[in-house]
Amino acid sequence: MTDGRPEGTPAERRPGAPAPGHARTLAGLHEVVPAPHREVALAALRDEIVGCRACPRLAEWRERVALEKVARFRDEPYWGRPAPGFGDPAARLLVIGLAPAAHGANRTGRVFTGDASGDFLWSGLHAVGLADRPSSRRADDGLTLFGVRIVAAVRCAPPANKPTIDERDACAPFLVRELDLLTEVRVVLALGQFGWDAALRTFAAMGETVPSPRPRFGHGAEVALGRWALVGSFHPSQQNTFTGRLTAPMFRSVLEQARDRAGLPGP
Repeated sequence: MTDGRPEGTPAERRPGAPAPGHARTLAGLHEVVPAPHREVALAALRDEIVGCRACPRLAEWRERVALEKVARFRDEPYWGRPAPGFGDPAARLLVIGLAPAAHGANRTGRVFTGDASGDFLWSGLHAVGLADRPSSRRADDGLTLFGVRIVAAVRCAPPANKPTIDERDACAPFLVRELDLLTEVRVVLALGQFGWDAALRTFAAMGETVPSPRPRFGHGAEVALGRWALVGSFHPSQQNTFTGRLTAPMFRSVLEQARDRAGLPGP
């Protein structure tokens, strides 16, 4: 099964999740996609994402980085392709980041894996009972998420971590399609302003009415939009974590907020 993982990565399934066959129906959500159909559709979407070359600048950059590498990873293979979603196909919490890091997900093939931002994220998710380990550096290490799926708003590593508006918009349909398949998602946790704006555009594309003026991003901000709750968090980038703008207790607090809002159990 390839539900957004690089090949060879074990499947994730939260305790108490329905066995392969059919997903639970959750009150207040639209009709739940039968689990086998959802997993086939997610696998097809994954393959489409991984093969995407719609943005020439991003394709050239990600592949050049994978070829040139950096000294500390010179002996490691690089993924050098778009990074698909990762996590529980029956997730109730969807986490949206910005884009893969050049020597993180662009190297390992899994979002938030192999860089400092990922170290901070996995540690936080483990602390609140949503991951089975506090660290993950490789896509084949067996990391399991419980009720959570993680995606990037832009699936390719961009130069200077700054996708253009055209690149952002070219990638947006992937997020719309992925959320549409994740019918049990109740909460979207946006990491940073970019993730927040991507979530709002996704909701609008899926037919939800987004208030005007648009809800403002902030750490711990929360807004109800149709069947979803949108929660904001500062991004766990080194710029934020090294300066103290985002601390481990702050991050744990917002993860608990999102977890509880999604109805997921704690540790």
